[in-house]
Amino acid sequence: MARAEQPKNVTAIIADDEALLRRHLDKTLAEVWPELDIVSCVDNGLNALQDIETLNPDIAFLDIRMPEIDGMKLAQKLQALPSPPLVVFITAYDEYAVKAFEQNAVDYLLKPINEARLSATCEKLQSRLVSLHSAPIKGSQQNESLSASAIQTPDLAALMEQIQQLSQPAQTPQYLNWVKANVGDDLHLISIDDVLFFKAEDKYVSVFKKDENGKLQEFIIRTSLKELLSQLNPDEFWQIHRSTVVKVSSIQKVKKDFSGQMLVHIEGRKLPVSRSSQTLFKGM
Repeated sequence: MARAEQPKNVTAIIADDEALLRRHLDKTLAEVWPELDIVSCVDNGLNALQDIETLNPDIAFLDIRMPEIDGMKLAQKLQALPSPPLVVFITAYDEYAVKAFEQNAVDYLLKPINEARLSATCEKLQSRLVSLHSAPIKGSQQNESLSASAIQTPDLAALMEQIQQLSQPAQTPQYLNWVKANVGDDLHLISIDDVLFFKAEDKYVSVFKKDENGKLQEFIIRTSLKELLSQLNPDEFWQIHRSTVVKVSSIQKVKKDFSGQMLVHIEGRKLPVSRSSQTLFKGM
């Protein structure tokens, strides 16, 4: 099957505030797509916008984070142009963020730029340009602009929303500060800082803390150990057995008995450690 003819005089602009990356991308593009004409290389979003409006390139390689106007905001502004360029984002995001790019048609290049990945990007761009230029045109530039928007705008909008979410600082998890527990008919509020360990027995979970005299005191809570574990800070509480969760700072020592069973010692209580949980104590 004959390959569709590529549109002639394809032009592009590179916008990135790292001079070394701009030179590397320009040089590598010349190798993987010799026919592509780089009409401008700029170091900020404002200059990129001005050059795009003046030169009307087919493709814009945009760094997501750069001075004046970042890549995301610049891409939004470009959609208002009569004939917006196809956008390829340049980013240093990790693999988790990259998955968001891969679910959308707008392409990306991950820093440091890999030649094989760039080659694949160029093939995708060439395919889009062929589709765009082969779309039915009734003699108006507006129709071509609509074709470009139909290919790019929905995907770009979804990508922007995902990246904005990923760019926000991660929220600090909310863990329990207090535990509601019973002794007989009395309800007690126990500070999580006072808890030594939790132990599941039958249908209840017991929470243990020291009383005013330093003796171990037991309370009953009506929450499953599984649900409780999801509300505890994993850096402070470890599940050492399917029925036991201990506060790490309350552990006095960890020893093995004559049979080889590993035991956690807390205020005179010896709590068995399951074989799968013994790795928690490696290096201690």
